[in-house]
Amino acid sequence: MTNTLITGANKGLGKETARRLVAAGHTVWIGSRDESRGRAAAEELGARAVLLDVTDDVSVAAAAASIGSAGGLDVLVNNAGVEPRLAGNVIPTPLDETADDVLRTFATNVFGIVRVTQAFLPLLQLSARAVVVNVSSGLGSLGGLADPASFTHFYQGLSYPSSKAAVNALTIQFAKALPGIRFNAVDPGYTDTDLNGGTGTQTVEEGAEIIVRLAQIGPDGPSGTFSSVRGAVAW
Repeated sequence: MTNTLITGANKGLGKETARRLVAAGHTVWIGSRDESRGRAAAEELGARAVLLDVTDDVSVAAAAASIGSAGGLDVLVNNAGVEPRLAGNVIPTPLDETADDVLRTFATNVFGIVRVTQAFLPLLQLSARAVVVNVSSGLGSLGGLADPASFTHFYQGLSYPSSKAAVNALTIQFAKALPGIRFNAVDPGYTDTDLNGGTGTQTVEEGAEIIVRLAQIGPDGPSGTFSSVRGAVAW
């Protein structure tokens, strides 16, 4: 039995990933900072719920203890994320976001991944097929942001793409430091979720595909990569 934790999994991409992995035979933990919503999602999907706020050390440590006592962990999907939006669902520009705004985005998207990954490493290191999937974004591709011909070039926000570029960097660093664990970053694509106010152009079923695929790789699978359903994504 493969034990899997997905952060931010009570809705959107996380919930769809949970649904797919439960169907694939995984014992899935729905990590959610809202206990009632997490429990409802877990009951709907046939998963388990754990209270987990990626920005809080105590919450993360308690979740690690609960999952450890219940059988350990093989797969960690760092899915929880935030994207700042202004009134009217407008993407802020670098002139709109302050240092504190950037810090709030990084607190979940970057520091949250570091906090959760490090807390669960003792469990993952006991697994014969440990896998970590970091949900990044095509907006984390610096090459894409800089290329006027790229579909991501239009995006003007400061903190969100910066945070996802940082996710890509920490994925590489973890992969180098821990060759016994498969660490990979994925770009789900522009998916219709609450994160972007429902403006995405693809379904959660389409967006979850690459997350589910990388969550199921074996010990000989890739590590230190950044990919979408179309293949490798430029850093």
